[in-house]
Amino acid sequence: MIEAGLAQAPAPKEVPNAYLATKDANIDIPALPVEEIPQQFRRQTVYFPTDEVPGTIIINPSQRVLHYVTGKNQAIRYGIAVGRAGFEWSGTAIVSEKKPWPTWTPPAEMIARDPKLAKWKDGQPGGPTNPLGARAIYLTTNGVDYGYRIHGTPEWRSIGRNASSGCIRMINQDVIDLYNRLKGGEKVVVLTRDGQYPTRLVLPPPAPKPAAVAAAPAPAPVVVPAAMPTFNPMLQGVPAALQTPPAAPATSG
Repeated sequence: MIEAGLAQAPAPKEVPNAYLATKDANIDIPALPVEEIPQQFRRQTVYFPTDEVPGTIIINPSQRVLHYVTGKNQAIRYGIAVGRAGFEWSGTAIVSEKKPWPTWTPPAEMIARDPKLAKWKDGQPGGPTNPLGARAIYLTTNGVDYGYRIHGTPEWRSIGRNASSGCIRMINQDVIDLYNRLKGGEKVVVLTRDGQYPTRLVLPPPAPKPAAVAAAPAPAPVVVPAAMPTFNPMLQGVPAALQTPPAAPATSG
């Protein structure tokens, strides 16, 4: 009846007590001021028309929301942060792995953009300041890991923005809730920037490589003769008889 436009879809319903303080793996996760989270980005159960099976994740980057399908035309909606300009992607993937309090290792190109991250080149241990937050859900497409994750974040105020390097950020309490619902192998759909279903995998262009600095040419070697030529005091072109012979050395008396 709703699909035919003969009835009104039920209003979204917020999940109560979604953002209370909690302790997870002996790590404190602070409570969040719910009134400071925009209403459309709070965890809610919603009417969501879809033909996808329960367990499917559908991400709408333009609206900064993630839907987890729970039944026919039903889903849980979470607010997210998505890739900033130049880092957007779309396509389908599957949940290949998930980890609690994961280690974060910045890729080389990120360290090149922000050299102070070099201290974590071998990995930053999981914890309250780790950029991956409380959970990481790893995605692959056709068996290939392109580096995209659904993960938590200590920067909960970034939710609702284009703020990441292509990964999907969630509030820590929300990513824990989603993580606990997943078994592995679930389908993930990332819609295009205009909200359409993707027909293929679209990745951001690779970052341009820094221009190589041309080496300065080596200076030309200076050739020093092994010995100066012997000076001939005789005038050239003048008969020897007309030239003044060199003075004889003085003798002591």
